[in-house]
Amino acid sequence: MPPVVEIEHLSMEYVTGFWRNKRAKSLVDVSLEVYEGEVFGFLGHNGAGKTTTLKILMRIVYPTGGTARILGRPLDDLTMRRRIGYLPETPYFYDYLTGRELLDYFGRLCGLDADQRAQRIRDMLALVSLQHAADRPLRKYSKGMLQRIGIAQALLHDPDVVFLDEPMTGLDPIGRREVRDIIAGLRDRGKTVFFSTHILSDVEALCDRIAILKQGRRVAYGTLAEIQAGRSVTLEIVATETTPETVQALEPYAARLRQTAAGLHCELKSASQVSDAVAALHHHGGRLVSITPIKSALEEFFIRDEAVNEVA
Repeated sequence: MPPVVEIEHLSMEYVTGFWRNKRAKSLVDVSLEVYEGEVFGFLGHNGAGKTTTLKILMRIVYPTGGTARILGRPLDDLTMRRRIGYLPETPYFYDYLTGRELLDYFGRLCGLDADQRAQRIRDMLALVSLQHAADRPLRKYSKGMLQRIGIAQALLHDPDVVFLDEPMTGLDPIGRREVRDIIAGLRDRGKTVFFSTHILSDVEALCDRIAILKQGRRVAYGTLAEIQAGRSVTLEIVATETTPETVQALEPYAARLRQTAAGLHCELKSASQVSDAVAALHHHGGRLVSITPIKSALEEFFIRDEAVNEVA
């Protein structure tokens, strides 16, 4: 199956400095592929190059090196542009329009006739739960409401590929859940979603594959299982009926100890210590509940310095 989004050796340099005699690299030799029907997560710290990549794909800025294609076509192909949707990181709309008027404007730009526009506007307002504010001026929308109307305009013309730059920004937990459901629904309909985010729990819940950028370089690429494979695998012991003496006996083996309603959780420094730790637990009257392998969470991998080692 050919990729829907192809990025090959993409690089971007900016001219900076008072005398414009310095160059800063925003992207360095980034390559990746996104396939039809998948949700692809694009991660990285602020300034890592995520928004720059999306702006290049949208032809807002132009790369200094490399190429990219969407739906098998070059980025300047207008027929391809009719089949994609885009939500920028900080959407800005003319704030004297109402939500309904904004969607009607974008529907006209997309070439939808009057009947199509009316139906799609109703559908999109319901999808993002803004029916109650459809005729309210955008200047009276909250940040989260503006984000949701931005998602509605990105989906208005039923695109095949949707690019979302930080789509959860400004949303409350209910709004985040609604957007997650929207993205999952798009995947169920065979659409392709490429989105950047800082909210790692959403990535773990939604994404088929991910790429992580660090200082403009791709440092990880693949499924969550592939990225985390072989990294920081250890064991956690959960015990009950523990005493202060039990805790003290487990301390030499523990990378972390914490108490919850389920009991004492002891994350071992090394999986090889499990026999000694269990023996110490039993010796001091504790009752073993479980021994569970722990793989490093995405957040843990994301913030580690050693993430600069390529995974793919």
